[in-house]
Amino acid sequence: MSYAESIKITKGKENQWFEQYAKEHPKRDQALSAWIYLEKMYTADTLFALQLTPQQAIAQEKQRIKAEDSTFLAELPKDSYVSWFLPMRKLVSGASTIAQYRPEEIPATIKAFREIDYTDNRLYKSGLFKDAIESHFWLLENSGRSLDSVFIEMKVSIDAMMENLIKEEKILNEVTDFLFDLLERHSLFQASEYLALKVLNEVSCTIDNDLAKQLETYRAMKKGNTAPEILFEGDNNTPGYAANTIPKKLSDINSSYTVVVFGASWCPKCTEELPKIVNLYQKWKAQGVDVVFVSLDEDKIAYKDFVKNFPFISTCDYQKWNSKIVKDYYVFGTPTMYLLDNNREILLRPNSVNQMDAWVDWYLIEGNK
Repeated sequence: MSYAESIKITKGKENQWFEQYAKEHPKRDQALSAWIYLEKMYTADTLFALQLTPQQAIAQEKQRIKAEDSTFLAELPKDSYVSWFLPMRKLVSGASTIAQYRPEEIPATIKAFREIDYTDNRLYKSGLFKDAIESHFWLLENSGRSLDSVFIEMKVSIDAMMENLIKEEKILNEVTDFLFDLLERHSLFQASEYLALKVLNEVSCTIDNDLAKQLETYRAMKKGNTAPEILFEGDNNTPGYAANTIPKKLSDINSSYTVVVFGASWCPKCTEELPKIVNLYQKWKAQGVDVVFVSLDEDKIAYKDFVKNFPFISTCDYQKWNSKIVKDYYVFGTPTMYLLDNNREILLRPNSVNQMDAWVDWYLIEGNK
C-alpha cells in the first residue's frame, strides 16, 4: 500500500474513478503550480514582461488545467460517495501547496474549510476527519498574516465549526479534544483559550469529564487572573534558606516572578524538563525568576530522591490528583507550568521549559539592554 503505482483497481466504478483522479490530479496540480510560477516571471520581471504571447499561452493553459480538473469532479454521479470524497480529499491535501505556491487561493480555501460539516457521517468513514482539522488550522497559521490576525481568523473558524457540532454531543467532544490538543501543541494559546471558553460557556451538550477539566483551566486559570495561594504544609525541600527565613507560603517568596511547576518522578516528560530547569535556575534567578516545584508523587522515597538536587523549593503532600494545590490550579496533566508575577497574577502558561527560557531571554534579558 506504500506504493500507489503497484495497486491495480479491477472492479467497482467508484474505485476506478478514485484511481484515475488520484493519479491525474497531482500531475495537474504540479503543472498548475509551475505555470503560476512562470506567469509571475512573465508579468513581474522586466526581462519577460514584454512577451505577451507566452503570457496568453500560460493563462490559457492554467484555465485548461483547472477546467479539466473541475469537469472530472462535476461529471461524477451526485449520489456517489466518491463525488463527495474526492473534493474533500483535494481540499485537505492541497493546503500546503496553496500556501506555498498559490497564496491567492488561500481565502477561498479557508472558506471551503469553514463550510465542512463535522456532523456529516461521510467525514468519519473517509479517514479525513483529523486531517481536515489539521490542514484547516495549519493553513490559517501559515497564511502569511500577522499573529494577531491569525488568532482572529482562528476564532472565526472555531465559531463556524461549532455551529453544527452543538447538536452532536459525541462528535463535539471528539472534535474539541483533538483541536484543543492541536492548538496547545502549536503554542496557539489564544485560540485554545477561545475554544475552551466557547465550549464551556456556549455549548449545551455534555462535555466529557476529563475534557471539561482540561478546558476549565482556561476559565479559572487564564492570563490576568490571580493564582491561588500555595501553603507549604506538605513535605518540603527548601535549599538555600536559613531556618528562620523558610517561606511558609507562595507569597512569602521574595522574587519578581515565580514559575510554579507541577510534576512527579513517575512522569517521563518531567524527568526530561525538570533537569533543564535545574540547569537554567541560576540564570533565571539572576533575572528575578524563582521556581516552586509541586510534586504529585505518592511515594516519599521516590519524591525525596527526585528533588534532592533541585536548588529551588519543592513541596509534596502525597495526595497526587487529590491534592488541594493540584485542584486549586486545575492541573490535569504533568508537567504543567504557570508564570506568576509578585502579586500572583498569571502572566504565561509555558508549554515547555524552552518556551519559559525564551520568555526570560526576550522580556528580561533583551528588554533590559
